[in-house]
Amino acid sequence: MNAVYKLSPSDLTFLWDECKRCFYLKIVRNFNRPPVAFPSIFTRIDGLMKEFFYQLPSEEISPLLPPGNVAYANKWVNSEIISFTHRNTGCFIRGIFDTVLAFSDGSYAVIDFKTTQPKKEHIAFYSRQLHAYAYALEHPKGDSFSLKPISTLGLLCVEPVTMNRSQENNLALQGEVSWLEVPKDESEFLIFLDGVLSVLDSEVPPAKNPDCGFCNYRENARETGY
Repeated sequence: MNAVYKLSPSDLTFLWDECKRCFYLKIVRNFNRPPVAFPSIFTRIDGLMKEFFYQLPSEEISPLLPPGNVAYANKWVNSEIISFTHRNTGCFIRGIFDTVLAFSDGSYAVIDFKTTQPKKEHIAFYSRQLHAYAYALEHPKGDSFSLKPISTLGLLCVEPVTMNRSQENNLALQGEVSWLEVPKDESEFLIFLDGVLSVLDSEVPPAKNPDCGFCNYRENARETGY
């Protein structure tokens, strides 16, 4: 095997979708985009949601879920090497999942908290991220953290809609909560990874996304000489 690439669930979701050239340059050439400031308020909201739901019954996430409870949060996962007989390269998945539920029947659910308006297109978009965590949990490298079987994947979306004063000098931001279940299909996820490796196998980066601000900036800088 010529190379084994480390893939993060977030890159397989966001960076792959934004610009495959930037994805290739990061993974193959170790050439990263400049860091972008991420509003700390979203990190804070995400942390508060995890704290609130930790160890609560699964019905607090959605009454559609089997009996169980919120059991794990913020744990590293590291998969075994994923290879395909028709390729000379492979990959493995490494990242930190949001939250895992443990059901009474012995199975588990991988879920992500999202501060956003729930949309049907989120199911397909975030499916890669959730499948990556699930695959790493079910196919761990060595003694890496593992759980199986993963029976359920989904998103808990919180959309802020109103603000109330709960007490003096204290405001409460309230939101609507929606559960979006993501169909689990490991075979389809492996087909996706095969497509990712077909891009990474190339000796040259793919074409840029015309809407990629990073690629456009680099191109303009070269053309102007700045």
